Amino acid sequence: MRRREHTEEETTYWLSYSDMMAGLLLTFVLIIAFTMLHAKIQYDEKETQLLGKEQELVIQADELEEERAIVAKQKTTLDEQAKMLNAQEEALAEQGEKIAIQEKTLREQHELLNKLEALMSEQQQKLDNIIGVRTELIEELRREFDNSDLHVAVDEKTGAITFDASILFAYNQANLTPAGKEFLSEFLPRYVDVLLSPKYRDYISEILIEGHTDTEGDYLFNLELSQKRALSVAKYCLSEDSKVLTAYQLDELKDVISATGRSYSNPIYGANGEVDAEASRRVEFLFRLKDEEMIREMIEILNQE
Repeated sequence: MRRREHTEEETTYWLSYSDMMAGLLLTFVLIIAFTMLHAKIQYDEKETQLLGKEQELVIQADELEEERAIVAKQKTTLDEQAKMLNAQEEALAEQGEKIAIQEKTLREQHELLNKLEALMSEQQQKLDNIIGVRTELIEELRREFDNSDLHVAVDEKTGAITFDASILFAYNQANLTPAGKEFLSEFLPRYVDVLLSPKYRDYISEILIEGHTDTEGDYLFNLELSQKRALSVAKYCLSEDSKVLTAYQLDELKDVISATGRSYSNPIYGANGEVDAEASRRVEFLFRLKDEEMIREMIEILNQE
């Protein structure tokens, strides 16, 4: 009876132990299952996170590529701007050199202008003196011939004296008529006495005899005729046989007298605007003062500058 009880007790013990072991095993299984489930969940979460990170990386890679493209574009732009800047710097440097050259040129021109202004002032003074001499000389010529029977008109501006060609020559002829010689014999001493007087001799550079014709006929024929007429008058002026001038006056006159023909290049026009043929056929006596033309040309140049 005891043995049976003892056996039952042992059996109960082992059953309890087996149940306990089974429970522990189940517990371990549950723990392992739970652990694996938890690990699986964490794995899935990590995998999901990883996928998200990969997508983020892909997006970031795309953005980075875009950034690189932008940076590359900006670099290209910067390179172009740098080239433009270098070109501008070179241009500015060249411009600076040009400006420096221009400034130097301006300084030189300013210095030259000052010199020219001083020269102009000096020449203007000379011109004023010459103009004064011309005015006095013209006035003296007018006084000389206004009281004569020669009916000679003196130009108020230039001092030129004009003769009708018919007084000196026959029509289309170049030899002085007796009346022409007589006229010159009365005119020349008075004219020379004024121009070659001690008061004005040092100012006279030239006494010019000009022959002029009307506009009829050929220019070359009229040119030859006007030249021959001017030369005839000059020869008579310088002729010792004419006994019109003194030896001293002849010597002085030879240094300054000249003759030229102008054909019909400078005709005289009437009030109706047409050529006055009779007035155009003429001989003119003109005078030039020393340095007068040079001074006028110089003043014109200075005024242009």
